[in-house]
Amino acid sequence: MKRKKGMYSISVVAQMFGVHQQTIRLYEKQGLITPQRSAGNTRQFTEEDVDALEQVIHLTHKMGINLAGVEMILKLQKKISRLQGEVNQLFDQTKDQLESETEVYKQQVESQVSQLLHIRQKNKSAPEQTLAKPGSSNEDRKNVDQHSSDDGSKTVDWEIDYEDSL
Repeated sequence: MKRKKGMYSISVVAQMFGVHQQTIRLYEKQGLITPQRSAGNTRQFTEEDVDALEQVIHLTHKMGINLAGVEMILKLQKKISRLQGEVNQLFDQTKDQLESETEVYKQQVESQVSQLLHIRQKNKSAPEQTLAKPGSSNEDRKNVDQHSSDDGSKTVDWEIDYEDSL
């Protein structure tokens, strides 16, 4: 019954599904299926055409949907499939971008950690550390600024003045 590998004639397809050949022609006329044509203009159904026809027959005969409804369902399925492909592509692009940015941030953190370790090592070997209020002069570097807060308790503002090594 097969004409070629994966190709079926209309009579074979009609027999497969238990429908009349004229029903299949109607589905083709409505644009619900599009079988290939031979040089002699004979319809040749591929496996994909048979699957599409099976879906149309299921929707019309089993679900009771008219041909206009079937046409809308098939168009929406194609649109959903296309949109799902676009969403998947966007997810892949976003994933790649996040991985790239993560790598950049990791390198930045590693660089900053290295710089901090270098500063720490340098300061451990420094003879003395001085305390100073932000913006104070060199003479005041060893002074600590003490003042009273509104509730009467004393607070101390201080920072360690390190040499700029960067």
